[in-house]
Amino acid sequence: MATQAHSLSYAGCNFLRQRLVLSTLSGRPVKIRKIRARDDNPGLRDFEASFIRLLDKITNGSRIEINQTGTTLYYQPGLLYGGSVEHDCSVLRSIGYYLESLLCLAPFMKHPLRIVLRGVTNDQVDPSVDVLKATAIPLLKQFGIDGESFELKIVRRGMPPGGGGEVFFSCPVRKVLKPIQLTDPGKIKRIRGMAYSVRVSPQMANRIVDSARSILNKFIPDIYIYTDHMKGVNSGKSPGFGLSLVAETTNGTFLSAELASNPQGQGAAVLPEDLGRNCAKLLLEEIYRGGCVDSTNQSLALLLMTLGQQDVSKVLLGPLSPYTLVYLVVTRWMPVAPAASFHVQQITFCLWEIHSYQH
Repeated sequence: MATQAHSLSYAGCNFLRQRLVLSTLSGRPVKIRKIRARDDNPGLRDFEASFIRLLDKITNGSRIEINQTGTTLYYQPGLLYGGSVEHDCSVLRSIGYYLESLLCLAPFMKHPLRIVLRGVTNDQVDPSVDVLKATAIPLLKQFGIDGESFELKIVRRGMPPGGGGEVFFSCPVRKVLKPIQLTDPGKIKRIRGMAYSVRVSPQMANRIVDSARSILNKFIPDIYIYTDHMKGVNSGKSPGFGLSLVAETTNGTFLSAELASNPQGQGAAVLPEDLGRNCAKLLLEEIYRGGCVDSTNQSLALLLMTLGQQDVSKVLLGPLSPYTLVYLVVTRWMPVAPAASFHVQQITFCLWEIHSYQH
């Protein structure tokens, strides 16, 4: 392998995606060793290799070296180029796994990004495309990333394990981000949702809607849950159903929750009524947590605040999600994971200090 004197060195497979994204944004090469070195199946997984290929497609001049066993990766980022791209995602992870990183990178491309992603649109692990469209897109608009070319659209749905879904994402380029002041979440004014079903009876979605409304109607009257039943080639390769819910506040905050059925041939069958009720309870839990950004997008908000202008941004967060805690550790905003009672004001102060130092 080539000389890598100035690269950052890490060990293990944890936080691989976050490290590659931050390496791409900062322009600093990284070397990651001992990737599942002691596993029976060592090295990079298919979805991680697919993510690395995606980074190679949206950049120009990136240098990627992987040893024969896949346990050592050297990544020297190139220029974020953008343009029109197509990518087949691994069905082991949802398209949301890749889209989360694209949301961090797309505004800083040389050319506006227009990308078609194919794979699984909804699963039980990663944020679905529905939730990212309803929550992450409005958050990016708060930072000044907006325009007619800013779009996220589900062309086809694909459930695990077969996938077959297709998503189109386009994002304009922004040289600078606006600072944000999100300290008052406001009151919940309405709840919207999407109950989807593919390769199963359309009644599944209707049953999900009825059970979810039985819980949410006790909370607020303004509720509308759409049903989406795709047929033929638009329904992917595997059956399934699920629900995504979004609560909007009077100040433009979006809080989300979602659930999906078990993949075909894996786990016990899930009743649509149970799924609808459980998803409604998850949304009420998210509302109880509070904050101006939901758990799914906490790390995205913190990253964009740091990459913004010299003005100090402020955001009110609820209890930090495990993913956000990990993200703060990876970006070295915290030396170790804090206790669960870590106060939001300390997070704001920490961000202000790091932001001032970087500028």
